[in-house]
Amino acid sequence: MRSRLAVAVTLLLLVTPAAALAQDARAALQAAAKALGATDLKSYEMTASGENWATGQSPAPGSPWPRFVIKSLTRSVNYETASVRDVWVRTQGEDPPRGGGVQPVRGEQRQVFVVSGDHAWNVVNDAAIPAPIALAARQLELWATPHGVIRAAQASNAAVQGRLIVFAAPGRYHARATLDRANLVARVHALIPNPVLGDIPIVFEYADYKDFGGVKFPTRIKQTAGGFPTLDLTVTEVRANVPVDVTVPDNVRSATAPYATVTPQMVADGVWYLTGGTHHSVVIEMSDHLVVVEAPLNDERALAVLKEARGLAPNKTVRYVINSHHHFDHAGGLRAFAAEGVTMITHEINRPYFDRAFAARATIEPDQLTKSGRKAAAVEGVRDKRVLTDGTRSIEIHHIAGNTHDDGLLMVYLPKERLLSQADTFTPPPANTPPPMPPSPFTLNLVDNLARLGLTVDRLLPLHGRIVPLADLYQAAGRAN
Repeated sequence: MRSRLAVAVTLLLLVTPAAALAQDARAALQAAAKALGATDLKSYEMTASGENWATGQSPAPGSPWPRFVIKSLTRSVNYETASVRDVWVRTQGEDPPRGGGVQPVRGEQRQVFVVSGDHAWNVVNDAAIPAPIALAARQLELWATPHGVIRAAQASNAAVQGRLIVFAAPGRYHARATLDRANLVARVHALIPNPVLGDIPIVFEYADYKDFGGVKFPTRIKQTAGGFPTLDLTVTEVRANVPVDVTVPDNVRSATAPYATVTPQMVADGVWYLTGGTHHSVVIEMSDHLVVVEAPLNDERALAVLKEARGLAPNKTVRYVINSHHHFDHAGGLRAFAAEGVTMITHEINRPYFDRAFAARATIEPDQLTKSGRKAAAVEGVRDKRVLTDGTRSIEIHHIAGNTHDDGLLMVYLPKERLLSQADTFTPPPANTPPPMPPSPFTLNLVDNLARLGLTVDRLLPLHGRIVPLADLYQAAGRAN
């Protein structure tokens, strides 16, 4: 896609004088703005329903993202303040649940996602949670809307050739939009940074335009990411130029590097639990090296974890990073580890996926791996079990067999310390929270695997949540210990 964008722009520059290009582009964009009713559109609120799929949360590499039913979506957009507020109400789309994306959903799940200017955040139980990792994607969703395309193109002096509009926000996204014969935006192809894949293609499709108070708006919206569907909406109502006030919370505005906060806690001699955010890691000291369990989220988090690990055991290198599974949020820091020559251990089914991911370049916003110049990374696979040992300490890596959250899910067990670390099969809730009813199938499967393997566990170091005794797992599973 990147090469096609470059070719389109190059051809325009070669065959047409600059002044004529600018004049033609302005005229084409003005015609599209008029057709869409975008000239005086400052804001709108849209109501829709349909389906969405959780990007990066597939049950296995190469399979579609897990599906959810959107009972309602209210999207509020303010182009003048570059703001979008999405309020989703969704229900479980697949039974039994397969993959990630906050599954299983019990009844209705309400989610609030917001972007304003250069700030992105989520609202959870009325609390604003900074989400800068989502900034580029949410900004793209704003400016890839039909009317947003025209505004973004006009603001960036976009190249226009016939029905093709090419525009970009450097470091955030590159995009090209295609107009139909009525000068309405039919399709937007874009490329944005992705912490696992380097870049990921996003495609928006718009159809069945209707007039809403003088503004043409599509009543069918489809979206894909990486070739798989992520959104399929039927729009029922659009209210143009309604007040949309999105204020950036103070804690979001001041959170300049939230993923870099790492808080270590020693849980056994030479074993540390690294928290400080939504995704955790574990550092294990061996006789002459370190092993890190999990490199989540992005470069920022990974580099902070690496720095902390090296500070906990000076003069020892990080030799291995163990990946629990391939989901974007749990694998987003692996490229930074690869950039420093750390060997990755993952389930065998993930090896081809990560070999391709590490070979891919980050072109929109070069990351640590791209900057390092490395063309490949060392990836080692585990099928059922692997043991790392230095003669004194042993680290057992086990496959969590049959778990529908991810086919290649791994857990890490320290037999001497009786500690277990896992992701997404059991996330301990705050203290005194009643266990979910019915129990999560992911949690039930974890309990079954512990029994199958005969593991003796005292405490859990979950990669979300908090340290808890094994009894909490059995309580969440509705089973006596």
